[in-house]
Amino acid sequence: MVAIKAEPFPFAVKSGALALIVIDMQRDFAEPGGFGACLGNDVSRITKIVPDVKRLIEGFRAAGLPVIHTMECHRPDLSDLPPAKRDRGSPSLKIGDEGPMGRILISGEPGTAILPDVAPVDGEVVIEKPGKGAFYATELGDVLKQGGIKQLVFAGVTTEVCVQTTMREANDRGYECLLAEEATESYFPEFKAAAMAMIRAQGAIVGWTAHVDDILESIAHA
Repeated sequence: MVAIKAEPFPFAVKSGALALIVIDMQRDFAEPGGFGACLGNDVSRITKIVPDVKRLIEGFRAAGLPVIHTMECHRPDLSDLPPAKRDRGSPSLKIGDEGPMGRILISGEPGTAILPDVAPVDGEVVIEKPGKGAFYATELGDVLKQGGIKQLVFAGVTTEVCVQTTMREANDRGYECLLAEEATESYFPEFKAAAMAMIRAQGAIVGWTAHVDDILESIAHA
């Protein structure tokens, strides 16, 4: 059995049961003029991980392993957007408002699209999620069950919000979860560090963390 070098201990790969989930690598979170920048965040922290996310995606594709993408977005009529989410933080632009890249975080708008360098290819599943966690009000659970997936490698943004939330949801559903350290990021470096520490604390209470190179080396021989 192949094992990925990881913290707090090696992650044993189960043959035919591993998939990559790439969380919310969207223009609105990573590009100047997007929602993330409008909230005052340094989006360069997000764009810097794109090469490692791309390497990870390409490695999974080369190994014949599934790649699943998520996008945080809402219906154009906002029927799946709770007022508490829309109003939280009182930003100058809110979800559903017109922004530089179209309506913010609305399905089908330019800013909601996944960055071209890490975009899905034909045949890859794309999950549109209205919440932070990718299991809430989506078909993700059914997709994983149908594919016989029991282990998940995570990449994407932001580490402490949508990535960690989805990992915790997956952990409670019995999946073994591994976070790719260089392929995830936060607007706040201290938040990323704290999230990774929480994930792997107490003997991988939520999951494992590993370097992209170690993941790629292992799956190439799985």
